[in-house]
Amino acid sequence: MRLKIGVMGGAGSDIPESYLQRATLLGEEIAEADCILVTGACPGLPLAAARGASDRGGLIIGISPALSLDEHAFHYGSPTLAHDVLIFTGSGLMGREVVNIRSSDIVVIVGGSSGTLGELAIAYDEGKLIGVLTGTGGISDIVETILETCKKETGARVLYSDNPQQLIRELLEVYRTEHFRRPSVFCRGNDNEPMLEQAEGKRDPVCGMNVPSGKAAARRRRGGDDYVFCSLSCAEKFDEQPTRYLEAARQ
Repeated sequence: MRLKIGVMGGAGSDIPESYLQRATLLGEEIAEADCILVTGACPGLPLAAARGASDRGGLIIGISPALSLDEHAFHYGSPTLAHDVLIFTGSGLMGREVVNIRSSDIVVIVGGSSGTLGELAIAYDEGKLIGVLTGTGGISDIVETILETCKKETGARVLYSDNPQQLIRELLEVYRTEHFRRPSVFCRGNDNEPMLEQAEGKRDPVCGMNVPSGKAAARRRRGGDDYVFCSLSCAEKFDEQPTRYLEAARQ
């Protein structure tokens, strides 16, 4: 199963061109990594990321606050281009934020104001892996201060970088080797309890997805143990660096 990376950020019309360019590079890197881009189907920085991903042949899903295409375009003034799929939640702007975050395996914050702050709060409280593209103004440049003030342990992991490509690569590395073991607060009762395993399945050592019995796209045997994979892409990555993924799986 391909990972979904949500890009949440400023949707204003007066965003500096340099910020838009970096958001575009972010989208390009997400597509190059064979991940799905999730946005709030809004203009501004998320749209720039969507355009970047689209230019690289990526798949882009937009989570709309609207009930219909007409409401999306004419009431909210939101774009339809550069998105392969639009999901109409009918939840309004704030309700849409929850769907944005829960639809994403990884959340990236780029610029933004109060709406982005709400998405950051949801992602942090639910233990998501979060990336912050610093140097893009707004919320992204004060996230570290906000989280230090909160002093709340949720299991979330936050990475910071002003380089879009480096940020995505580091997020994927952490997710695939560490964070998939605690992808959400809903997977554990507290820090003393083991993470709940889904019934009748094994975990893909590359992406961390649970693969139901009989549904593996590929299998490998190493050291007397069997490993299953959700896709041929994950199996190929395992073949390239088996030691890396086996060490992470044993931790």
